[in-house]
Amino acid sequence: MSRAEHSTGEALVGLLESYGTDTIFGIPGVHNVEMYRALPRSKIKHVLVRHEQGAGFMADGYARASGKPGVCFTITGPGLTNIMTPLGQAWSDSSPVLCISSALDIADSAQGRGRLHEMQNQLGAAATITNLAVRAYTPQDVRDGVARAFSAFASMRPRPAYLELPLDLLKVPAGKGWTTHRTPKLPQAPADQIKEAAERLAKAKSPVILLGGGALGAGKAALAIAEKLGAPIITTTAGKGAVPGTHPLCLGYRLAQPSGQKLLREADVVLCAGSELSETDFWDSGFILDQGLIRIDLDPMTLARPHAADIAILADAAEALEAIARSLSAADHSGRRKAAEKSIAATLAAEAAEDSELRKVLRKVLAVIRDALPPETVIASDMTQIAYAANEIFPVFEPRSWLHPVGFGTLGFALPAGIGAKFGCPDKPVAVMIGDYGIQYTINELGTAAEHKLPLVILMWNNDALGQIRDDMVNKGIQPNAVTLVNPDFQALAKAYRCGAEKPESLKGLAQAIGRALKADGPTLIEMTPRMLNG
Repeated sequence: MSRAEHSTGEALVGLLESYGTDTIFGIPGVHNVEMYRALPRSKIKHVLVRHEQGAGFMADGYARASGKPGVCFTITGPGLTNIMTPLGQAWSDSSPVLCISSALDIADSAQGRGRLHEMQNQLGAAATITNLAVRAYTPQDVRDGVARAFSAFASMRPRPAYLELPLDLLKVPAGKGWTTHRTPKLPQAPADQIKEAAERLAKAKSPVILLGGGALGAGKAALAIAEKLGAPIITTTAGKGAVPGTHPLCLGYRLAQPSGQKLLREADVVLCAGSELSETDFWDSGFILDQGLIRIDLDPMTLARPHAADIAILADAAEALEAIARSLSAADHSGRRKAAEKSIAATLAAEAAEDSELRKVLRKVLAVIRDALPPETVIASDMTQIAYAANEIFPVFEPRSWLHPVGFGTLGFALPAGIGAKFGCPDKPVAVMIGDYGIQYTINELGTAAEHKLPLVILMWNNDALGQIRDDMVNKGIQPNAVTLVNPDFQALAKAYRCGAEKPESLKGLAQAIGRALKADGPTLIEMTPRMLNG
């Protein structure tokens, strides 16, 4: 793509392809058609979504499941505002998404002339939820903007990047120089800090390992440390799957539970890798780890707040944990390991006895789902009661197999994120776990899934209400209001989108429906209700 007669819009597609982009999610519009001119002769697959929000969530799901940057195209003004919610989710959950948008002509930008899709400050809006926001004025700016985005994805905490191209720039001859730049590597931990961390862990009497989303690629090293030390592992929601959920040293996500917080309080050393340790991890903004904390993260700001680390290591979690594992001596901690495994087993066994009535129901349903889905299934979940329970009690066995909208907490994430995950990992089964209210935020993307014949297993929990909000109102002494709704006929709606649809009457029927959905030649909406337990 070095010939001058190619436009900047055409050259952009070739450059993305050379950076390894194989899929773009988006909608062509009058303001971005020049970005589509070269797509028919490119190897890149374009996925036509039904709403820009779907494009953003699909790019996010693609990135989370595959580990590669997700790319989406949008248009000036409303296209950007529609996609800002997914970009906010990607920002809070550290997902590498590149959003490329058109913008008004350079001469018309924010001049108040009543141009189509005009905003006062489109770039400023995007900058609030991206790590990098660039407005291009020349072809070189486009090349540099793409290079900066992929450089950041390769070497920093992964967060969304935004590039906007004025309409008149898209038509300008591209000129030469449309080649990829070599991307930098992730930072490596200083040897003296690795030595200090290993020595601190070796002397610890009750060490604990805490893994966040930034440690999804570090599970093998984390397990090596845990097994050498006889230390329990606890994860954030984003860290689910870093180590197999059924490993005897893995407590899983329990940071919001008294058992998990007690484990951390009683530890004399906590080795934390790849986590903000935020309010949405503990669901308690007042929980602070203030002693014995060894922290590994790619973000220097995360290392500084709000928990004070005794050792703060700016590095890739996998590289740092591997170095620590190599530095630990082969001391005999078999007694401590047996005690930790026994304590974890007892904690998990005792949980069921303390279940609320709702949790008892959900535990039974989730057990059936877990048994019916292959262990490698990628599951995109939503902000819904069944997923909140699953965050804690639903084991996953591989990294990048549990996709949940943790920080921003957006409804409607799961369906388009699951679609994106399937494009990112076409050889893996993909399921969606969503509620009857949340699915209606992005239910139009059933059309996208059906068009591409994606065998998604869409598990929709239908309680005909905003169940969690209703329960919160009751707990706070508020008379429940605005929490019940008249739902559509989901079975008919799914079929109208040319999807399969099932409404099992029993748990056995649920398992059978999942089995059929896994073999289908398109998506299947499986409508689950509490009544299944009576079937």
